Amino acid sequence: MRVGVVTFPGSNCDYDAYAAFRHVLGCPVEFLWHADPDLKDVDCVILPGGFAFGDYLRAGAIARFSPVMKSVITFAETGGLVWGICNGFQVLLEAGLLPGAMRKNASMRFVCDWVRLRVENVQTPFTRSCRPGQVLRMPIAHAEGNYYASDDVLNELERTGRVVLRYVNADGAPSRPSNPNGSRHNIAGIINAQGNVLGMMPHPERAVETILGSADGLALFDSLLGAGVAGSGAEIGTGRPAERQARV
Repeated sequence: MRVGVVTFPGSNCDYDAYAAFRHVLGCPVEFLWHADPDLKDVDCVILPGGFAFGDYLRAGAIARFSPVMKSVITFAETGGLVWGICNGFQVLLEAGLLPGAMRKNASMRFVCDWVRLRVENVQTPFTRSCRPGQVLRMPIAHAEGNYYASDDVLNELERTGRVVLRYVNADGAPSRPSNPNGSRHNIAGIINAQGNVLGMMPHPERAVETILGSADGLALFDSLLGAGVAGSGAEIGTGRPAERQARV
């Protein structure tokens, strides 16, 4: 599998993602510049964390218009694997590749901390190496991670197993104190209906070696590398081309 990591002006986790793939996992990886629509025949696109275009207007609102995003949308619509992390999740929402929207944290403060995540669905290319209900420990760092969607959208996400990661406490149970940003249903990560586009706020690329405080992120990287080439989201997918999502 060849991986491409997109760099926007203001990205600051692109090198972390690159290092996780290249130096920790030994996976071929290269950077994709936001102004260049060429995806260079990669099998998976990573939209990394950071503050693309300074988060002006709102997080991800300008990055969605970058030339590379037209290619990323086409890539996703034809089954390509796309993984948005933190700011990358926000870009996916703005681009309509995932449903819902991201609001400022309920505390109205930037939150930088460690959280626990429960894996809710292991039938995805991003979690297939995990155990059902496995609790992972990863860091977060964001001011706009308060996931919001209408009741109808939330019910559909829950019904179809598209809530992939949920904030939980030390006992593995969702709770208000374990929710760092006020996200509805304690949602930390969701996937599209076709199962090939994942967005999540925590940073697995910062949890790939014990010296970093946790190596739990490896479970997601191992899942992805085991997923093989593009189009492997069939377990969730409907077989139809991916559809753009309503904003909320």
